[in-house]
Amino acid sequence: MNSVLISVIVMLALALLRVHVVLSLFIGALVGGLLGGLGFDGTMLAFQDGLSGGAKIALSYALLGAFAMAVASSGLPEALAQWLIGKINKEAHASTTESHEQHTHALNRATLITKWGMIAGILAMAIMSQNLIPVHIAFIPLLIPPLLPIFDQLRIDRRLIACVITFGLVTTYMFLPVGFGAIFLNGILLKNINSAGLNTDGVNVMHAMGIPAIGMIIGLLIAVFFTYRKPRNYAAASATPTHVTAAGATSAPAANSTTPPSTVSQQHTTSQQPDDATPVSRYRIIVALVAIIATFAIQLIMMSFGFKSDSLLVGALVGLSVFMVTGAVKWNEADDVFTQGMKMMAMIGFIMISAQGFAAVMNATGDVTSLVETASSLFSGNKAAAAFAMLLVGLIVTMGIGSSFSTLPIITTIYVPLCVSLGFSPLATVSIIGTAGALGDAGSPASDSTLGPTSGLNIDGQHDHIRDSVIPTFLHYNIPLLIAGWIAAMVL
Repeated sequence: MNSVLISVIVMLALALLRVHVVLSLFIGALVGGLLGGLGFDGTMLAFQDGLSGGAKIALSYALLGAFAMAVASSGLPEALAQWLIGKINKEAHASTTESHEQHTHALNRATLITKWGMIAGILAMAIMSQNLIPVHIAFIPLLIPPLLPIFDQLRIDRRLIACVITFGLVTTYMFLPVGFGAIFLNGILLKNINSAGLNTDGVNVMHAMGIPAIGMIIGLLIAVFFTYRKPRNYAAASATPTHVTAAGATSAPAANSTTPPSTVSQQHTTSQQPDDATPVSRYRIIVALVAIIATFAIQLIMMSFGFKSDSLLVGALVGLSVFMVTGAVKWNEADDVFTQGMKMMAMIGFIMISAQGFAAVMNATGDVTSLVETASSLFSGNKAAAAFAMLLVGLIVTMGIGSSFSTLPIITTIYVPLCVSLGFSPLATVSIIGTAGALGDAGSPASDSTLGPTSGLNIDGQHDHIRDSVIPTFLHYNIPLLIAGWIAAMVL
C-alpha cells in the first residue's frame, strides 16, 4: 500500500489512542519512510532536515505565549472577565424586586445576551486574528482562560467554543485574501498554480473559494444550533491550572456532569480569585493595552512591507519590551512570567516542528504523487469521481502535516496537469486545489487550528485535545467542506 496513506493512518490511530502527538508524528514518519524505501538512515535524515522548517514559527509562538502571559499578569483579562460576570449579576439583582416570573425572565435574558455576545466576540476575534490583528492563535491563551468561569456559569459546551475558534481561524484565510489569507491564497495557492503552468489571470480567488466557505459556514451553524446547543456541566477547577498537552491528558479533574452548575461557577470563580488577591492596577492595564496595540501595529507595518514571516516574532518582542521598559513586569518577576508563557505555547511549537519533519519524510518517499495518480486512474476520466479523489487525498495529506500552507506546494504540481487533462476550468482548478489544501486543517491533531483552542480551553484539564477539539472540528468542517468543494468543482 501507499506509504503516505499508511503513515497518516498510523499517526491518527496513535493520536486517537492518546499517544502524545509528537510521538505519533515521529512513529508515523518512521513507518512511512521505511515503507517508502528510504531505510532507517534515510528516514531519520529526511525527518531531521524537515525539523528546521518549523523552528522560526515555533520560536514565534513561544514568544507570543510569553507576551500573552505578561498581558495576563497585568490583570486585563481578569478585569474583562469580572466585568462580564458583574453584568450578569447586575441583571439578576436588578430584578430581585420583581415577581418570580419577571426575575426568571430577566435572568434568562441576561444569560442569553451574555452567552451569544461572548460567542460572537470570540468568533470576531478569531476572524480578526488572521487579518486585521494578525496574531493567529496567540489571542487564545490570552482571552479564553479568564472566560472559563463564565462558560461554566452559563454551562456552555467547550466543544462549541473550539468549533467557533477553528471556524474563524480556517475559513478566514481560505476565503479572504487579506493578512494570512493573502499569504495562503495569493502567495501560495495562485503562485504555485501559475508555476505549475496554469495561467490564473482573471481568476477571482474569492469566487473560487466562495462555495467551500459556505460549507464551513454550514458546519458552524450545525455545531452552534444543533450539536452543542445543550448545556454541559464541568467540575470545579483547581487553584493551580494544569498545562496543556497535545493529547489532552492532564492531572486536573475531569468534567463532572453531576455537579450543579451554580456550585461549579462559584467554586471555579473562587479558585481564581482568592480573598488576598492583589487589586488590579489601572496603570498595568493601560500598559497592557499599549503593548497590545504596539504588537499589532508592528505586525501590520512589517506585513505591509513584505516581512510576513518575521512579523509574529518581532511583534512579540516589541510587546514584551513595552512591559519591561514601563515596569509593568518587574525585572525580578520577568523570568517567571516569560517562562510560564513560553511553556504555555511551547508544546504547540514542538508539535509544529515535528509536523514539518513528518511532511519532509512524506515528500522524500515520492508517494504523494503515486497516491494521486492511483486515485485518479481508478476513475478513468470521470470528472466527478476524480474531483472527489483529489479532495480526499488533500484531506489525508493535510491531516498528517497539520498545515494547509505546507500542503499546497506538495499537491499543486500534481493537481494542475491532472485538472487540465480532465477539462476543469481554471476557476474550478483553483477551487479544487485550494479546498484540498484547506481540508484537514480543522481536525488534524497536529494543526494549530485545533491545538490553539485546546491551549485555552484545557487550562484546567477538562478539555481533551482529541475528543473535544480534533473530532468535533473534523466532523463539523471537513465533511461539509469536502461536499462543498466537490460541488464547486462541478459547477465552476
